Formats: sequence, C-alpha cells, structure tokens
Amino acid sequence: MADFVVSTDKSRLDIGMIHDFLSNRSYWAKGIPRELVEKSIAGARCYGVYEGEKQVGFARLITDEATFGYLADVFILEEYRGNGVSKLLVEYILEDPALHDLRRWVLVTADAHTLYSRFGFSELAKPERYLEKVRPNPYGQS
Repeated sequence: MADFVVSTDKSRLDIGMIHDFLSNRSYWAKGIPRELVEKSIAGARCYGVYEGEKQVGFARLITDEATFGYLADVFILEEYRGNGVSKLLVEYILEDPALHDLRRWVLVTADAHTLYSRFGFSELAKPERYLEKVRPNPYGQS
C-alpha cells in the first residue's frame, strides 16, 4: 500500500478520468454529462487515490460534515483492483478527522457488500423508515 496515497485535494482530481469511468464504465451513472460530474464534485467532499501522480480511484461524500454522510461514486480503476486499494480508500474516508461527528453513514451498492460490511456497514435496520424517489434513466442511456 506504500505506493498509493489518498487525497482530498480537489485540484489533483482527474475530472476527465472520473467522468469517463462514471459515464462509460459504472452501472449507476451511465451517460452522465461531464457538467454534472463537475457539479457533483464541487458540492461534495472528494477523495482521490493516486499511484504517484496518476489517479486510480475516486469517491465522494455528500455531507454536512456534522451529522450525516452519503458515500457515492466509489470506484477503483479495473487494473488496480484486487490489491487492497478500495479498502485503503474506504478506511481513509471513515477515519477522516473532518467527519468525526457523523452519526449516520449511508451508501447504495449492487456488488460491494463484502467490502463495506468489513467497515461496519449493514442492511438498513429499519428499511420502512427510508423513502426514495428514483428517476430511471436520467441521462437518456438505453
């Protein structure tokens, strides 16, 4: 893990790479316009994972930095998976001193339950209290 570093410095983020991954390779943001990626980054606490100067992963936390955080857009580039980089990223986020007081963290995943469960995430204890409004296919992808 000595070869990888996590940073919250938004000036280091490779917006082109992030947009490419989200728009073309993620299952949750297919077709998202670059302008929306930029807007989402501007309004969130962001984390980049780097090998040297190359960004190899990303996550953003939508938060008030006081009580609540929604972890979103977490990814590691395919060629860097299987080396513990995702664990490094999630651990870094959860130990971020700026987020010490958060009492509730949430996220949505289709395939990374094992990763997040090792950090204390679990299924909703009271799912009947949670509501959602979903806009299927907001970016016009088929």
